[in-house]
Amino acid sequence: MTEGSRSSAGSTLAGQLAKQLAGHLAVVTGAGQGVGRGIALELAAGGAHVIVNDLSGERAEDVVVEIRDAGGNADAAAFDVTDHAAVAAALAGRGVDIVVNNAGNAGASSSMAMASFVDTSPADWQPYLAVNLLGVMHCAHAALPGMIGAGWGRVVTIVSDAGRVGESGMAAYGAAKAGAAGFTRGLAMEVGRYGVTANAVSLGTMRTPMTEPLWSDGDPERQRAILRRYAIRRPGEPEDVAGMVAFLCSPAASWITGQTYPVNGGSSSAL
Repeated sequence: MTEGSRSSAGSTLAGQLAKQLAGHLAVVTGAGQGVGRGIALELAAGGAHVIVNDLSGERAEDVVVEIRDAGGNADAAAFDVTDHAAVAAALAGRGVDIVVNNAGNAGASSSMAMASFVDTSPADWQPYLAVNLLGVMHCAHAALPGMIGAGWGRVVTIVSDAGRVGESGMAAYGAAKAGAAGFTRGLAMEVGRYGVTANAVSLGTMRTPMTEPLWSDGDPERQRAILRRYAIRRPGEPEDVAGMVAFLCSPAASWITGQTYPVNGGSSSAL
């Protein structure tokens, strides 16, 4: 499938979900680029009003312009998901009923940073935990009272196969992502009675601005070594994730909760 046909498929799904997502207010964290941007565009195309969050206000505003130019509705919100007070202030009273926890940190200084756990220190672990676990909890904590009061809500958290099946050199990152998935399962059990669902989407190797050096560094053998793990021999694109997230956010997924769905090109499979 070509890049164009993948985008077309996403637009078709968004069109099918348009009536279901209309009237909902969604916040997508880390949506100024990459996977988060793709999710924000998809939800907006499906009719949701999207709050585009990013640490960079400029990046968030750029995505808002994209959404509005395409006929959608969006606003920018630059806040740090690791700051509970800032998250609470940004979402207070807004009536958010969809939260997509996409903001993540795969490396404190580089998206490809990998190190043996014994060679790291607690200070090295903190950035992973702060963004990938506590950031998820902060956003859910801020939005859930409104969802419970309304009797409807969706929490979708982007996790990683590094936490689901393990990845050498990424133990701390994997622990944070596994923790986010575990939090999602526990949350689902607490809030399901109120019409609120919580699910996770677990990603394999993606092609985003953060990982672009991996694909453009002129080392085809390194690329082949990574992609040999995947039944579909290419990295994931934001469009590959956005459709799954849009579905989980929709009323069509109202009886699905507490699950983790791999979107990983077939790098792992299970019954």
